[in-house]
Amino acid sequence: MAVLIDRMSRRLRRIIQRPASVELTRYEKLLPAIGEREPDLEKLTDDELTEAAKAVRLEAEFGDRQLIEVCALGREAARRALDERAFDVQLLGTMGLLTGHVVQMATGEGKTLSGALAAAGHALQGKRVHVISVNDYLARRDAEWMKPVYDLLGVSVSWVDPALTHAERRDSYQAEVCYGAVSEIGFDVLRDRLVTRPEDLVQTEPEVAIIDEADSVLVDEARVPLVMAGSVDAGVADEEVANIVRRLRLNLHYETDADGRNAWLTAAGASVVEKALGGVDLYGGGTGGSKAAEGDAGTAGTAGADSTDSSDSTDTEDAGGGESSADGAGNAERQAAAGAGNRLASVNIALHAHALLTRDVDYLVRDGKVQLINASRGRVAELQRWPDGLQAAVEAKEQLPPSDRGEILDSITVQALIARYPQVAGMTGTAVAVAEQLREFYELEVAVIPPNTENIREDRADRIFASPSHKLRAIVEEIREVHATGRPILVGTQDVAESEELAEKLAKADLPCVVLNARNDAEEAAIIAEAGRFEAVTVSTQMAGRGTDIRLGGAEGGSERERVAELGGLHVIGTARYPSSRLDDQLRGRAGRQGDPGSSVFFASLNDELVLSYAPDIPEGIPADDETGEITSEHAHRQINHAQRVAEGVDLEIHRNTWRYTRLIEHQRKEVLAYRDDVLRTGLAAEVLEETEPERFAELTETLGADRMERVSREILLYHLDQLWADHLAFLTEVRESIHLRALARETPLDEFHRAAIPEFRKIAAKARERAAKTLIEAEVSEAGIDLAASGVRRPTSTWTYLVHDNPFDSDAEQALKKVRGMLRKKRS
Repeated sequence: MAVLIDRMSRRLRRIIQRPASVELTRYEKLLPAIGEREPDLEKLTDDELTEAAKAVRLEAEFGDRQLIEVCALGREAARRALDERAFDVQLLGTMGLLTGHVVQMATGEGKTLSGALAAAGHALQGKRVHVISVNDYLARRDAEWMKPVYDLLGVSVSWVDPALTHAERRDSYQAEVCYGAVSEIGFDVLRDRLVTRPEDLVQTEPEVAIIDEADSVLVDEARVPLVMAGSVDAGVADEEVANIVRRLRLNLHYETDADGRNAWLTAAGASVVEKALGGVDLYGGGTGGSKAAEGDAGTAGTAGADSTDSSDSTDTEDAGGGESSADGAGNAERQAAAGAGNRLASVNIALHAHALLTRDVDYLVRDGKVQLINASRGRVAELQRWPDGLQAAVEAKEQLPPSDRGEILDSITVQALIARYPQVAGMTGTAVAVAEQLREFYELEVAVIPPNTENIREDRADRIFASPSHKLRAIVEEIREVHATGRPILVGTQDVAESEELAEKLAKADLPCVVLNARNDAEEAAIIAEAGRFEAVTVSTQMAGRGTDIRLGGAEGGSERERVAELGGLHVIGTARYPSSRLDDQLRGRAGRQGDPGSSVFFASLNDELVLSYAPDIPEGIPADDETGEITSEHAHRQINHAQRVAEGVDLEIHRNTWRYTRLIEHQRKEVLAYRDDVLRTGLAAEVLEETEPERFAELTETLGADRMERVSREILLYHLDQLWADHLAFLTEVRESIHLRALARETPLDEFHRAAIPEFRKIAAKARERAAKTLIEAEVSEAGIDLAASGVRRPTSTWTYLVHDNPFDSDAEQALKKVRGMLRKKRS
């Protein structure tokens, strides 16, 4: 009954509670008391201030009185160390973080300091804190920037980044507060899951996570698996297929769906490919004949330009194309059926790479390598790649050598990574828009912190045009007019290609600009530092310095700041509405920091990708200006707003549906890791093997000694446990990739997934013991000791980490939406 009441109360709360409804009154009542402590703390020496902070550690509980003391001490430490006295609103943010909320603070309001004071407050309670950022640059910058504050409060601080050695990394995690990018911390979790000695672990038990840019980490990256792979061999791509697919033409040889997530061969295309491959039957070998014309065979996958949605990266023999059925003298007939199947997989993947992934939009080619672009940030995703077959196909498309192929050893989603922490809080400038997701997936509530100074930025209404060409001309003219006044301008584009196209147009119009995109992201800090100077024009992708402020007047400030402020401050231009209103707000938020003047305006077209993908049913007869193509009708504004809401709804449903499946995987992973931890830290492995093979165990113990035998037993059992878990992940991937077929038989895909996954998982522990016992019997012993490698106990010679996007499951809602879009698109054409 209690469980039922709790469930009903949660549901009722969700219905009646508005987003961002955390009541700030409790915290606001504490502000006068914090101010009253200020004169006394100012009189203390630095050492006395540190001692006062140490006294907080002795407190048995942490209530309002302790909140007051931490905020007062933190404000004084920041004043001395940084010459920055924390505003009351920053202290409200600190208290919100200390009590487990996501605080929304406007750009330039000092989130970094609020987060540091909150982290110090948790540390003074005896808890280790990870301050999780979106990239390595911000993690190191903030740790170094805030270190003097931590030092005065007697709290140790460090950071992790890819350049650290194993020993340095372990030392960093020993600090009370450790800053790190979400990917770097996640990869360390994966590395720790493969160690065979307790002393090789680098991380401590997770306790508190404070997440910077929380909406980006908790929502945008939530379904992105972080992957640990072990070396197998070089990736393989079918170059012959890549060359054939490169010559295919859209709408003749292949078609794509309305939102660019699927591509398939037409009957004509299948015929061309089969002939070019020497007459192979792509749909033979028991596949039921060719269905290319209907578009339900030969489908190139569910990946879009914004997400390259695929399941966790696992290696299958045909993922990179497989062998041609014509390869190898004397065995062509024997391999015919398998070869045709492999060739179909190769064609599908090559068509995906050719038709659905666009250079300078989805990826760059730089330094002879394919580098993915993170669509929500506009940056190069340094450690990100597609599953191996698709990665190799894109490399073949660009005529580059294939990168190494790896066996997946383990993976973890960002959402599961954050779920490890008993206490979670976050901060961002745009949390209200995702308040529902934060509540649903993380049980976090949003607290909106009022700005220290009123926002006076002028957000103008969208300007809408009939076509992208009309829109582009209007953008150039807008830049010309504003630039003539001397005001700095920041232009936010959708992708690298658009940023460079606009830069070319501006150059032809004799309007010099600086381009900031994934090609030159290393120069981001320097470009952003000068983006607010007089007459500056900066054209950027969505990266646009998130986590850094654009200061009026540029790096020098002073009189230049006043000059630019008098002109009206920074003018922000969006070249199209983003798929998320949060991204729009982030771009607008580059202007108007801390009461600065500024303005923003978005340009849009009824033929923008957002509209065509998510709201193509445009009412007929919307009038446009004959000369400029501009549309002032309210119908057009409603159409674009509707498209954005649909896009946000689709992303939410994908997130929700994906998590339904990965929850089971995470539950199984938790059980395996608990067993693995017992094996790693205790003598369990030796006990298991002694019980299973007592005679052999006794024989080897006499030869090796008890301590050495315990280490050997641990290494053997851990090897087989890890191998079986990797095999289980591969099995789950196969189930996930085919689960949509179960729906055709009116079975519930989720139930079928559980039905397949649970029995296989229950076999892992027993199989690990059986294989370990077999290895013990077969192990060869010499004067040098036991040769485990000869018995097959071989760890990968090298490992590496990367990320892949994950959306293997199209929800019912999304499938229905695709059909509607396709019908509407066909109707319009």
